[in-house]
Amino acid sequence: MLCASSALLAQQPWRNNELDIETRVKMLLSDLTVSEKLSMMTNESKAVARLGIPEYNWWNECLHGIARNGRATVFPQAIALAATFDDSLHYNVADAISTEARVKFNIAQKMGNYSQYAGLTFWTPNVNIFRDPRWGRGQETYGEDPYLTSRMGIAFVKGLQGNDPVYLKTAACAKHYVVHSGPEALRHEFDVNPSKQDFTETYLPAFKALVQDAKVEAVMCAYNRVWGEPCCGSPYLLQDVLRKQLGFKGHIVSDCGALQDFYQGHNVVNTVEDAAILGLKSGVNVNCGNTYIALEKALANKKVTLSQIDSGLAPLLRTRFKLGMFDAADLTPWGKLPESLLHCQKHQDLAYQAAAKSIVLLKNNGILPLKKDIRSIYVVGPNATSGEVLLGNYYGVTDKFTTILEGIVGKVSAGTTVQYKYGQLADRDNVNPIDWTTGEAHSYDAIIACMGISGLFEGEEGESLASATKGDRTETLQLPQNQIDYLKKLRSKGSKPIILVINGGSPIALGEVADLVDAIVFAWYPGEAGGTALADILFGDVNPSGRLPITFPKSVKDLPDYATYDMAGRTYRYLSVEPEYPFGFGLSYTSYAYSAMKPSVVKSTINKSFYVDADVSNTGSVSGEEVVQLYISVPKTNFRVPNYSLKDFKRVVLPKGTTKKVRFEITPEMLAVADKDGKPVVLKGKYQIIVGGSSPVNSSNTTKHIACEVTIK
Repeated sequence: MLCASSALLAQQPWRNNELDIETRVKMLLSDLTVSEKLSMMTNESKAVARLGIPEYNWWNECLHGIARNGRATVFPQAIALAATFDDSLHYNVADAISTEARVKFNIAQKMGNYSQYAGLTFWTPNVNIFRDPRWGRGQETYGEDPYLTSRMGIAFVKGLQGNDPVYLKTAACAKHYVVHSGPEALRHEFDVNPSKQDFTETYLPAFKALVQDAKVEAVMCAYNRVWGEPCCGSPYLLQDVLRKQLGFKGHIVSDCGALQDFYQGHNVVNTVEDAAILGLKSGVNVNCGNTYIALEKALANKKVTLSQIDSGLAPLLRTRFKLGMFDAADLTPWGKLPESLLHCQKHQDLAYQAAAKSIVLLKNNGILPLKKDIRSIYVVGPNATSGEVLLGNYYGVTDKFTTILEGIVGKVSAGTTVQYKYGQLADRDNVNPIDWTTGEAHSYDAIIACMGISGLFEGEEGESLASATKGDRTETLQLPQNQIDYLKKLRSKGSKPIILVINGGSPIALGEVADLVDAIVFAWYPGEAGGTALADILFGDVNPSGRLPITFPKSVKDLPDYATYDMAGRTYRYLSVEPEYPFGFGLSYTSYAYSAMKPSVVKSTINKSFYVDADVSNTGSVSGEEVVQLYISVPKTNFRVPNYSLKDFKRVVLPKGTTKKVRFEITPEMLAVADKDGKPVVLKGKYQIIVGGSSPVNSSNTTKHIACEVTIK
């Protein structure tokens, strides 16, 4: 219980909201004891009862909806949100999440619930680059491309933090700074040595964008080392790059237990006291853990100064003031939000819209869309009734989940016979060898096989209970072998059309499976409305428009060494082999054509912008949304450059039979590449400007493109 009287609180000068924040921060610092200050620098900040300051836990999650904190709207997983290629939609999702966060925070505060996951500082988004499809946490990211990741990340941060001139709605956090994407089993000891070129060109851009364009309030430093120094113990990364070069003004939080790794994993220091000193002097403000308690001893031993502690705490107090935590609740724009906004119909509709736009059609021989009055459907597979495959990781909970089977049953005619059988276990052969499904299925007009993986197979090291490799998929990218065997048997028993629905948060190498089925729909982890959205696509109420935010390779054998962070051979930008499905790919129930591409100039200089126009036509029989993608290929030079790089995209609504002109502005920044030293340069020579429906890599699944050349002098 807090013991400060209301009269005392009114007398505290730092509670005067008419003062500027810097003045209030200095006043509060002068009122705190050393132990109180150090407590405030751990994620479990204890109450300062004598000052009327309640306890606060900095650790909260909202990757795709408020997570781990009870009832909330569950949106599609982050990788699925990236597949929408719709940053405006993404902003609306984040805005809905932050509204629900404020509603829950207001109620929790009145209840005296100050527990973990009940605050306003959210450790999201994850803007690491999904450089290798084997990484189990890639599902948390926006895919393999720095530009797409930046666009989606900016939108999410702005939606979370709001646009009030005085207060933050919530505080977002860009993580995990800076070069971090597996292996999960090695993350507490791993040393990454990227080239300066890859660091600047691939790993840093999204963090730069979130700091400079979105003004993200927090940055989380990663577990691993970079160039020999732990990310959370690197003055170069945290001070020279993040604060000085990028201009970051917010607070830095360690990944949980990362300071402990200094002496138990990386072995760069010997004691907990030394780890605390290194973290503080490197620039970490919030220690997720309890290492910083040792700073009291370090202060007594004159290894750190009180001024250094105050400098470490000040950004945290600044964030709390910006969130309105030391002001009356009704002074913020969100102090009186009604509980009715939590998981309201508007947010449920938004979850549906996001799911519908995220689902990717990978194959269709004409069987889709199905007719709603189809005579009979056989639904089979472990994912049809699974709530787990709707979730991904870092998820919330709701009473409105719609499974795939529920979505299908709710869509078809009352006269349609729908049969459902589990058929095959998710990850191992059935113990009971009796099979009543594969033959029976072919007595129905269509078969919908619901397969794939879930968070039990891929994810963070401690959560993927079915993974022998701590959440990574290092051995194979295929479906579990028993699922492949079941599909083979299913195909062998008849010729009825098979629609394969796949759940997952990372690429699935389909290989022979693609030849066994008539259509493939990749549904990701689609959130609470996933079943409804999928059914609307299967039965034609929604024309699929999701696009892959990551390349699907043919085999794990086509990938470079997982532990190597060199980008050579990775992602569509540096790919050296033909993929199964390229970045940006996705089919539709209609067809699109590109024509009349024209640049505003054929020659330009390195400091001028120009425009490129192209016509996009819907040449099919139904209306649709095309994701028009702009790629640039730069002149060859004496250092490695990307094959192509995504530089812009636009979602275009096209009624059947219509054509729209799409214009892209090409700026000097879009032409720049990083040289061997990581410095941005604009090369002279011929640039290829490409517009189309996917990345223009060499693949049988690549969609149509149109290109022109512009010479830069």
